[in-house]
Amino acid sequence: MAIKTATRLFSYRYRYYIGYSIIALLFVSLLLFAGLYVPGGLASTEVNSVIKSAGVDIHQPSTLAVTSLPYILSQQLSIEILGISNFSIKLPSLIFAAITSVSAIFLLRRWFSSNIAVLATMIMITTGQFLFVAQLGASSITFIMWSVLLLLSASMITGGSSHKTFWKVVFFVTAGLSLYTPLSLYLLIAIVSAALLHPHVRYVLKRISLAKLFLFGLVLLAFVAPLAYLIYLDPDLGLLLLGLPSNWPPDIFANASIIAQQYLAFFEPVGGNLMTPVFGLGSMILILLGAFRLFKTRYTARSYTVTAWFVLLIPIVLINPAYTSITFVPFLLLLASGLESLLRSWYSLFPRNPYARVAGLLPLIVLVSGLLISGVDRYVYGYHYDPMTVNNFTRDLTLLNYQGKPDSYTTLLVDEKEQPFYDAVAKYSDDLAVTTIVPSQGSFTATKAAHQQVENMVVSRIIVTSHSQNADRFYIYNNQ
Repeated sequence: MAIKTATRLFSYRYRYYIGYSIIALLFVSLLLFAGLYVPGGLASTEVNSVIKSAGVDIHQPSTLAVTSLPYILSQQLSIEILGISNFSIKLPSLIFAAITSVSAIFLLRRWFSSNIAVLATMIMITTGQFLFVAQLGASSITFIMWSVLLLLSASMITGGSSHKTFWKVVFFVTAGLSLYTPLSLYLLIAIVSAALLHPHVRYVLKRISLAKLFLFGLVLLAFVAPLAYLIYLDPDLGLLLLGLPSNWPPDIFANASIIAQQYLAFFEPVGGNLMTPVFGLGSMILILLGAFRLFKTRYTARSYTVTAWFVLLIPIVLINPAYTSITFVPFLLLLASGLESLLRSWYSLFPRNPYARVAGLLPLIVLVSGLLISGVDRYVYGYHYDPMTVNNFTRDLTLLNYQGKPDSYTTLLVDEKEQPFYDAVAKYSDDLAVTTIVPSQGSFTATKAAHQQVENMVVSRIIVTSHSQNADRFYIYNNQ
């Protein structure tokens, strides 16, 4: 009777719709908050990405020999349409993050039960690392997006779903585009390895006609051929896509210490461009539980894929820890597996007692709520108030756009080290000219670094930021 009454409740019958609505509302709120307010400035990686975007010209193939070219082109398009600002720089990442989140829901529903998919997705979108790369105007989000899309499309092909032709096209198109991003090749190798080793996947692939396989190969070739030409123009691009560091040989022990700091230093968190540890202690325990379950169910196709992926990624991350973002998706899958194992173990103890099953949800709700709240709290306060973190982000572009310029045309005096970025800003600004030589007459604005070069001129105004240190960012001179 209790079970029948529970199933009639509106909140129970529509629990997944309610859960997905909460996810959508939570994600949109967090994404807008992260994109507009926290951390509220540009990191050095975003500055470098803007310089890359400004330097790319489709009429000059040599300028296209950069990593993450699809992202760079989308950022260039965003800036050209909306003008250069913090928002236009970050907009491609926000869009890609939205695509990633929706795709992650479908992927997790494909690999796990619906309740696990809801919980794992909520934990994912409130993790500090995901929120950080979602608002970061650089290509880090593509590491996660390509991984999710490739795994989703591969799962839809082999899982007996409808519209298989559509998902095959999605897989080969995504595979071709992902190869422009470093380390994506290793996931493709892992997927192919699982396809060759797992009996069920081999059976599904054998049923694909040679004609269709040839057409899909042509689709992939259409994306790979330009990349091969770019690598021919610049062989170093191939090494970057493989994730190999510029300094060789790498210091393996130092890199291992960095990785340990990023994932295991729970009691000594460190601020910087990316606050560490990436996952909280509770999430890491679930990840370890998921890894144990992965070992127990190593006969499944997903275990084949995740295991092969880790085997390929661990050596690369050890020699180049700058690419630890690529490990986010496999850790997310392990976390979902850990949640599933935890819930299944409790239900197996009380298979027929509805009260015990409901009581078992209470500690799970406390656990997940704690992970969600702590993740958001740590991200907001860390990237907004931690001095070691906040000082790594500059608000200079916002200050430059809203300094209340008295004239319609502004000359900006910059230091030589700053010139590449401000040249990129001037490319998309009709009212800005950049120089490294102090103007002899007329009004001009100087950056903090270039201000040291100005002599015997009176400052009429100083533009400051909210930082407690190095708050003076621009000096305005009116020499009439």
